[in-house]
Amino acid sequence: MSANLERLFDNIRIVLVNTSHPGNIGGAARAMKNMGLSRLYLVAPKEFPADKAVWRAAGALDVLDRAVVVDTLDEAVAECGLVVGTSARERRIPWPLLTPRECGERCWAEVDRHEVAIVFGREDRGLTNEELHKCNYHVHIPANADYSSLNLAAAVQVLAYEVRMGYLTAKEGKLPHFDDWDMPPANQKALEMYYQHLQETLEELGFLEPDNPRQTLTRLRRLYNRVRLDEMELSILRGVLTATQNYIYHSKKQGDQT
Repeated sequence: MSANLERLFDNIRIVLVNTSHPGNIGGAARAMKNMGLSRLYLVAPKEFPADKAVWRAAGALDVLDRAVVVDTLDEAVAECGLVVGTSARERRIPWPLLTPRECGERCWAEVDRHEVAIVFGREDRGLTNEELHKCNYHVHIPANADYSSLNLAAAVQVLAYEVRMGYLTAKEGKLPHFDDWDMPPANQKALEMYYQHLQETLEELGFLEPDNPRQTLTRLRRLYNRVRLDEMELSILRGVLTATQNYIYHSKKQGDQT
């Protein structure tokens, strides 16, 4: 494998959200280093830095030292063009779902174009629905149905292994083909700005009630995530929303003058 492809590991980040036990952070760091990953993002950890994290990390202290601590998931994935969230159960509104093997391969199919994030939730309840809605795909580890609860560090180990397998598949030139586009996918920060703009416009139109949007916005997020909007498409849609808001404004102004 070329040295350039080897360096692409640095475009893949593991994100842990609101981790309660610092030992799990250390265990995750060790699991990452085992498989060649080094970029760890921690979203509002309960306790970090911590001696227990250092103890569990063993020889992966460099991963801990490099860890980035942020306050929100939005900050952790802002620059990412692909965000995959781990989910242990089916949701009321199903989301595009990857197997662990597909997750690893998808990461390597896109990692040369943009940053990639795999997001893990809290030890006791995983990711919230709102957090999962910020992800392009969900990934589910098919554990024993009679005892399916995985330790956080163990879950990181499973998916880090699949990322490693994706790397080896890429090295052999055997990655499955994914559709290529002429423009890169919009990153998560740009998408979140679009969703906010969309909600504001739909409320101005009277299509959404500000205090009761129900599941409409969630389903629209799923639609756009399934399509994977690119930068140009997102720019066009933002322009449509701006034109709509301008039309509403001028219509109201003319109505006030009559």
